[in-house]
Amino acid sequence: MTTKLETPAQVDFAAEVSEWIEAFDEVVASDWEQGAELLEQLRTRAREAGVPVTSELITPYLNTIPKHDEVPYPGNRQLERRVEALIRWNAMAMVHGQNKKDPGIGGHISTYSSLATLLEVGFNHFFHAKYPSASGADELPGDFVYFQGHASPGVYARAYVEGRFDDKRLKNFRHELRGEPGLSSYPHPWLMPDFWKFPTVSMGIGPLNAIYQARFMRYLENRGLIEKSDRKVWAFVGDGETDEVDTLGAISLGAREKLDNLIFVVNCNLQRLDGPVRGNKRIIDELEGMFRGAGWNVIKVVWGSDWDELFERDHQGLLLKRMEECVDGDYQAFKAKGGAYLRKEFFGKYPELLKLVEDKTDDELARLHRGGHDPLKIYNAYKRALEHKGGPTVILAKTVKGYGLGSTEARNASHQEKKLTDDSMKSFIERFEIPVTPEAAKEGAFFRPDDSAPEIQYLHERRQALGGYLPSREVPKLEFKTPALESLKEWTGGSNSRAVSTTMGFVSLLRHLLKDPTIGKLVVPIVPDEGRTFGLESAIRQVGIYAPEGQKYIPHDSDMLLSYREEKEGQILEEGITEAGSMASFTAAGTAYVNYKVPTIPFYMYYSMFGFQRIGDMAWAFADSRGKGFLMGGTAGRTTMLGEGLQHQDGHSIVLSSTVPTCLTYDSAFVYELAVIIQDGLRRMYENGEDVFYYLTMYNEDYAMPAMPEGVTEGILRGLYKFKPATKGEAVAQLFGSGPILNEVLKAQEILATKYNVQTDVWSVTSYTELRRDALTVERWNRLHPAETLKKSYLETALEGTKGPIIAASDYMKTVPDQLSPWLPTRLVTLGTDGFGRSDNREYLRRHFEVNAESIVGATLSKLARDGKIKPKVAQKALIELGLDTEAIDPAKA
Repeated sequence: MTTKLETPAQVDFAAEVSEWIEAFDEVVASDWEQGAELLEQLRTRAREAGVPVTSELITPYLNTIPKHDEVPYPGNRQLERRVEALIRWNAMAMVHGQNKKDPGIGGHISTYSSLATLLEVGFNHFFHAKYPSASGADELPGDFVYFQGHASPGVYARAYVEGRFDDKRLKNFRHELRGEPGLSSYPHPWLMPDFWKFPTVSMGIGPLNAIYQARFMRYLENRGLIEKSDRKVWAFVGDGETDEVDTLGAISLGAREKLDNLIFVVNCNLQRLDGPVRGNKRIIDELEGMFRGAGWNVIKVVWGSDWDELFERDHQGLLLKRMEECVDGDYQAFKAKGGAYLRKEFFGKYPELLKLVEDKTDDELARLHRGGHDPLKIYNAYKRALEHKGGPTVILAKTVKGYGLGSTEARNASHQEKKLTDDSMKSFIERFEIPVTPEAAKEGAFFRPDDSAPEIQYLHERRQALGGYLPSREVPKLEFKTPALESLKEWTGGSNSRAVSTTMGFVSLLRHLLKDPTIGKLVVPIVPDEGRTFGLESAIRQVGIYAPEGQKYIPHDSDMLLSYREEKEGQILEEGITEAGSMASFTAAGTAYVNYKVPTIPFYMYYSMFGFQRIGDMAWAFADSRGKGFLMGGTAGRTTMLGEGLQHQDGHSIVLSSTVPTCLTYDSAFVYELAVIIQDGLRRMYENGEDVFYYLTMYNEDYAMPAMPEGVTEGILRGLYKFKPATKGEAVAQLFGSGPILNEVLKAQEILATKYNVQTDVWSVTSYTELRRDALTVERWNRLHPAETLKKSYLETALEGTKGPIIAASDYMKTVPDQLSPWLPTRLVTLGTDGFGRSDNREYLRRHFEVNAESIVGATLSKLARDGKIKPKVAQKALIELGLDTEAIDPAKA
């Protein structure tokens, strides 16, 4: 017989839940951080008990900091509002006036108009130009600010209001070639070396470099190269810019290395060039989920203080509900179409919301602020970001693109706005109370109050309290002594018939530099997860890999001589599989001489194929930053990098590097050439202060390294020297070789001499790029000085008296030697590796690309026949003897 059990009565938890909430509110009221800790502990306990806990990556569409947790604003709001209005006006007048005088010159107004308050709160209360030194020594460098590139007119306008620029300088905005100091279009340290520090306008570069800058700051601190301080890295980022993979691609590094010296401020004005960033969604929600999921501290600044009253009066939660029903396309329309539209389309959905705003006029509704235009909200967000420990912070600030620009405010076309209508200019000066006449406003007249004006005095007081003016770039005088070339005899003396590669020679030289008692600590080896490819195991053991938390595990190879070693003071930056991140570290290290007053020497070693073609834009920005250092393209060459095939075999990095004006490119055949170039590079960059950097190829082919011949140092550095003259009699042809292909040239020289009785000279060409640049410089001088005696380039001087055709062979595209064609009009025959790579060994690859010894011999004989020096039939027969397939497909098309 079964017994029917009573069904347990349902327990009403409402009262208990209310008690829990009340208790939690008491904890939060006392200390919100304790509330957060309590919540996290409850989540942990729930997971331990097997209770599913939803992940809260996206929080309600509200400000992160509630009104009751805000601290009062410390500044003079009235004077700061006045300063901001002046800067807004001058920024807009500069672009407007310039486009009136010079139609089409361009410039941007709307980005700064949305960003102005975010920047001004920083300038007035947070951005330090200097920090005091705890040791009592010189003051320490201040905060680093990566400005949104399109907001540069606002930064110029602030410098003008500060008195750092005069009217004439502003009138030369985007006029840099008028015989007077101008203002560059965007942040460019190359063009304004005393002002800008970081080039940021190429989307994604600023945020990526900011992350690695913050990391490099910690690297220098942990290695004892700079004093620890409260210095911060601020990166101002556009919400549309976050679509660029570089912007968000490295945010995990910030959390992983606990970079609480890093603050992102994302200017969420909801618009990019063509329209809404996320018309059908909310970009703030999307970014919150991404950053919070990556471990960042997220602070949202969505609504201004004038919304607080509405939230307090809304006891049903309808206001937040309505906000979360709307997408960014709606919010753009709400701002673009005015108060009446907002009342009808936003508040009008629910009668209760209409009643909530029945006491407000349409104009009052139109003026409801977004959080990114409210100094109080911004100040509290910045303050909270500074106080956060253990990781980076991102502030998502909602703004209006084109804020204050009248009819263009929040509209799709606002990004392209270069000048305003006369009515808009009049409206602007009325809204922001700028004391210029409507007639002067139409022409974009600048205005700066007298130095005695309260707002100007306040502006200077605030900057003095923060250590001076930003942005500013000042290059210190550094004491640097380059090691003498004589100290590198081990690398200039040859390998004593032992076969080594130029890569192994470089690694050995690098280890020597790391031991140098003077500059060793300044060397920064950087590698993107290819250290073992380049034979860096010994260097890893010698100086260790940088790890901010040290090595918290015992490596499996700890009992081996060359075990994997990580430590807090480690010197090598092993970046993982990221060329972009590695280049960002190279940038931080290569500009440390100016940013930290520490002349660190970066050697960034990477697969040459994946260098410039992946990070070309960042290399250009590095040059703009006046960076210094050595890019080391390893496993170089189309045919020297055997086996890997099409995607790995590099035949064009030298072409790409030649496009960067300050990049000196060298393609060395021998270790002594590398030693000479590196030693001279240290002298030029760090001792003489030249704003150049180097791209050096390194190969993985082993062969005996000869000792450096006498008197070739200048030729190595200038790009060309005679390595091996003809052995018998006068040479009738000249053979150029670079990298390992020089060995093929030497074989060709021997075949020509012994089999065909043709004498040739062999030249090592270390840099076609430098030869071309020198020839162009001399050619230009001759063109501009027709009455003066002709000057000769180094190329012409070096080849003076030589006879016969020049056969140039390299492991790179034919366009590399072809750079010299204008100065070798009928002499030059180029052999190179145009086309896609193949998987095979060097013998077959070089035969395929026609850069092997036999192909060089054939090209020499063919050219001599065309020049009438030998009979054509002799040359034709030789091609057959050499095993050359005269009907083979062109490798460039294969």
